[in-house]
Amino acid sequence: MGSYAWTESDLKQMSSIGISPAETQRQLEIFRNPPAAIKLLKPAALHDGVAQLNEKQIDEALKTHESARRQGRFSKFVPASGAATRMFQLLFKFLDQSPLNKETLKANADAGDEDSRQLLHLMQHLPKLAFYSELESIMAANGLKLSDLLQKGSYEQVLRYLLIEEGLSYGRKPKGLVFFHRYSSENRTPFEEHLIESAGYCEGTQLPARVHFTVSEEHLAEFKKRLEVLKGKKGWSPLLTVEFSVQSPATQTIAVDEFNQPFRDEKGKLVFRPGGHGALIENLNQLHGDIVYIKNIDNVASESSLGTSVRWKKILGGHLINVQDKIFTLLNLLEMPLNDAGLSKEIERLDLGPWLNPLMVGEKKALLKNLLNRPIRVCGVVRNMGEPGGGPFWVTGSDGIDSLQIVESAQVDMTNPDQIRIFKQSTHFNPVDLVCGVKDRKGRQFDLTRFVDPGAVFISRKSVNGKEIKALELPGLWNGAMADWITLFVEVPIETFNPVKTVFDLLKPAHQF
Repeated sequence: MGSYAWTESDLKQMSSIGISPAETQRQLEIFRNPPAAIKLLKPAALHDGVAQLNEKQIDEALKTHESARRQGRFSKFVPASGAATRMFQLLFKFLDQSPLNKETLKANADAGDEDSRQLLHLMQHLPKLAFYSELESIMAANGLKLSDLLQKGSYEQVLRYLLIEEGLSYGRKPKGLVFFHRYSSENRTPFEEHLIESAGYCEGTQLPARVHFTVSEEHLAEFKKRLEVLKGKKGWSPLLTVEFSVQSPATQTIAVDEFNQPFRDEKGKLVFRPGGHGALIENLNQLHGDIVYIKNIDNVASESSLGTSVRWKKILGGHLINVQDKIFTLLNLLEMPLNDAGLSKEIERLDLGPWLNPLMVGEKKALLKNLLNRPIRVCGVVRNMGEPGGGPFWVTGSDGIDSLQIVESAQVDMTNPDQIRIFKQSTHFNPVDLVCGVKDRKGRQFDLTRFVDPGAVFISRKSVNGKEIKALELPGLWNGAMADWITLFVEVPIETFNPVKTVFDLLKPAHQF
């Protein structure tokens, strides 16, 4: 199919957000001819793609981390642009229901309605949540006593003041600024908990702890305001360096209708949508880091559980540098006039592990150098506990080379019984607990956009003003956007994974004082 005939208004609209007509045309072609699904070879399992570090390796990693920490090599990158809407999705379902009270919820719960049971449980335990005092204050300012309403089982106003703008407006607030944890003297947001955790990686040095948050433009001012509040608190570390960036408008993608034609709004303008978290590879590229931790904004535990998370972050960081040093050594050896036997002996001595074996089969030195001269990431994975999301797999690429990848269900051909079977055999889960080495052996930063698989896109169905559209999500940050990186998986304790996907998760022990 030929190029779409854009109007002058279309071209001006694309120019205003920094998207070229050629890129928009490329996206249209993806809708018309979607890329093939990823080809799963087998799940990555313990000792077959997932490493279980022994005590010696852990000690070595911690020593390496300590040395690198004193050199100021570490920074942290936290995707934090998501709103809390999904976190409170079930509550929105009940927002306009009347009457909404204890008796109605109990009757529905007794009849088998799980949503009613969950909401009733939440209302009965609301005082345990960190945002309770904030909600209590704003309701009191409007002549309402929260404790009385809860005792009477009158929940309508409680939900309204929690979710909409006359109250806390948690329905539109960024998740990073929702109070997650309550302490004896203060309440903390995940934004603050990430800063405290980051300081833990670098404690004992006078070098700054650099933390970078990607936020939506509409919430940037709120984050900066909260940061100023935190800086005024007792105990704030002057060594914390906090940075923000927003997702570039140029990473938006065009929406189409059911016939794969550009979708237009009621004013006739093209509809572009955010391209998903994969667009953040541009933000990570601009960070100009060295060793970079990546962790989701909602994966934080309260301070009582912080020690395990910090320790394993140090282990992953040190392990990455140890492996990276071996790769750099091998790349230096490839510059030397070694014969194949001598090279194989050196590779065996370096003990890089089974992930290198597929790269070695029949490869010439030049190609091997290209395969090794890439960014590297170590991904902490936990035992699969049934959480939704991606997992570690061996994947066969279009070039025939097997590699380790994080794979989500949307990337898999779920009409293929064999691929479904492999996907369901996954033993581990990706909690987005990454540490990345983004510099080469000469200390130059890689251009991370060169290592993206442009075909690893998601096509999803959305709704705009009641009309169904198809939307294109760019290769995910830890999926296709890092597809051509060197990837290693390390098993970490389940205690390091404490996500808050819904408000009900805040009642779990890891988020209680």
